[in-house]
Amino acid sequence: MQKRKLGGSDLAVTDLCLGSMTWGTQNTAEEGHDQIDLALDAGVNFIDTAEMYPVNPIRAETIGRTERIIGLWFERDNRRAEVVLATKHSGEGMAHARDGAPISAATIPAAIEGSLRRLQTDYIDLYQFHWPNRGSYMFRKNWDFDPSDQNRAETIAHMEDALGALQAEVKRGTIRAFGLSNESAWGMSQWAHVADRIGGPRPVSVQNEYSLLCRLADTDVAEACINENIDLFAFSPLAAGLLTGKYQGGAVPEGSRMALNGDLGGRKTERVFDAVDAYLQVARDHDLDPVQMALAWCRARPFMGSVIFGATSTAHVERALGAADLTLSDEVNAALNAVHKAHPMPY
Repeated sequence: MQKRKLGGSDLAVTDLCLGSMTWGTQNTAEEGHDQIDLALDAGVNFIDTAEMYPVNPIRAETIGRTERIIGLWFERDNRRAEVVLATKHSGEGMAHARDGAPISAATIPAAIEGSLRRLQTDYIDLYQFHWPNRGSYMFRKNWDFDPSDQNRAETIAHMEDALGALQAEVKRGTIRAFGLSNESAWGMSQWAHVADRIGGPRPVSVQNEYSLLCRLADTDVAEACINENIDLFAFSPLAAGLLTGKYQGGAVPEGSRMALNGDLGGRKTERVFDAVDAYLQVARDHDLDPVQMALAWCRARPFMGSVIFGATSTAHVERALGAADLTLSDEVNAALNAVHKAHPMPY
């Protein structure tokens, strides 16, 4: 397992990260704890969560349950020092958190206190904004994204306001570093520049969807990552399970994400299964496990900080961990790029 230092921070995270969004709906607390035990024993030191988790589905009565499950694990094993823990402040429009209020200096302290209480910890290693107040082209909104109604002055004022509140939390010792999520290249650069100007915590990471099927980050976001010293965390690196092959041929396994969310949040399209077939063929041609191939490909990207994989069983965790020591050959990478050109952005 390799560790990478995030941005200009002193946080060193493994390049595989254990996601947690199923703990509390698709997984029990005990199953979540088993996944943590297995991942940490294999060398993973990084766990990602959010105040709004679990999902599939998101419900008012389950908001915060995943953080509580992690807190129970800390209480049980007293291994807090072994974990780099990341969580997120929900953005504007999340009705079950603060009645949908946008992120602001007024919401940050209480949101952090709530996460600390549920997580049963005194500090959060990486505190992330789940999506920007101004909106985002993520979650399949890229097809009709229109930023023309954005107000630049309001956006910059919000960044100054939020960074001031975050800096107070850094001084208080409740957070160690700041990260973004579902953010654009322009937004990343502005957060970095405002932090440089006013002295707030500079973003060290951005968590965006990224996989063989979703390569929006390859151009502008990648360039911003390199030049602003912000590392990408890839979420949904298996494309909500599509890249495992388990949905091919019309299959919908019981208890799977597709069984709970029929279109996989807009990822299930007419073109996606042909694309998956092509990637699965690359794996077969080179005697590779398709899950491990997809994760290893993400790990090797030059702007990558860590690849966040989720699981609903310890067997899934074990399979994903097999990517830790896998380096893809030039031939495999060329084949994967050829598939991408033949099947670009299938959702």
